[in-house]
Amino acid sequence: MNKGSRPNPDDRRDNVDRIEFNIGQTIKNIRLADEMIEKTDDEKMKKDLVEKNKRREEALSDMRAEIRDEALDKRNDYL
Repeated sequence: MNKGSRPNPDDRRDNVDRIEFNIGQTIKNIRLADEMIEKTDDEKMKKDLVEKNKRREEALSDMRAEIRDEALDKRNDYL
């Protein structure tokens, strides 16, 4: 660390916005993958996309829990 420099404080004010953006992107990717699953005859690709979407659904669940936590922390002024 350079002399006189301090670590940046933990700024969580934009966490809810960032998580909401990530949720939107994940939903978009799920829909795109679903469209590809419907259109392709490649069974391996279908299987891979189904597995990816399962992981995306799990990630969505985690992000939704995280956004609830962040909203509560924000309401409590991050105490």
